[in-house]
Amino acid sequence: MQTKELTISGKRCYLYEQKEAVSVLIQPVDEHDLEILNQEIDAIRALTSHPFNLIAFEIEDWQRELTPWSAPAAFGKIPFGDGAKDTLSFLTDKLLPYLKESGSYSPEQMQLLLGGYSLAGLFALWSAYNTGLFCGIAAVSPSVWFPGWITYASSNTPNAPFIYLSLGDKEERTKNRMMAQVGDAIRKQYTLLEEQGHHTVLEWNPGNHFVDSAKRMAKGFAWLINY
Repeated sequence: MQTKELTISGKRCYLYEQKEAVSVLIQPVDEHDLEILNQEIDAIRALTSHPFNLIAFEIEDWQRELTPWSAPAAFGKIPFGDGAKDTLSFLTDKLLPYLKESGSYSPEQMQLLLGGYSLAGLFALWSAYNTGLFCGIAAVSPSVWFPGWITYASSNTPNAPFIYLSLGDKEERTKNRMMAQVGDAIRKQYTLLEEQGHHTVLEWNPGNHFVDSAKRMAKGFAWLINY
């Protein structure tokens, strides 16, 4: 099992393909995610019999490229930016046209799924509110504690019909006041999605935010593929 490294509009991307894929999985990743990407792919394969393609693209400025609006720093001194719209534009205007041209994605034959971990999970959720391209969203340990997010989610409706949510059962037990809101926030997010008629689930995983991220991502993507 191998991934092919590509450069698309200046971004490093990693493509894994299977014959007769029925789904295309898209995932923003950081260096740690890349180190365990093969583990994630193996775990997805163990959880579904349906073939899939996966393309991961590297995020260089995690706190700017994945967040929808500016906000004060939650940890350290680096504030959050408003780069999510540019990242979504990269997906729609650069990445997807490349995948279509290369034959890795066919809208007529494959479902398009977007997923991410932590801030990338928040980005995946936000993208569902801003485009109808994605059939499913895997928001895994998403940063729904982000300032203003639940207010935004309460006033808008995502376009993706299938949305997977998960969180570690110890994630809300943190001394960081902002991040400690994540448990209440994801419960609210799940309730909103249910009330809006989405096919959704909220899965609780053992451990804190830094446990088994590859397995958690795999469970999210597999749930969408198998639904």
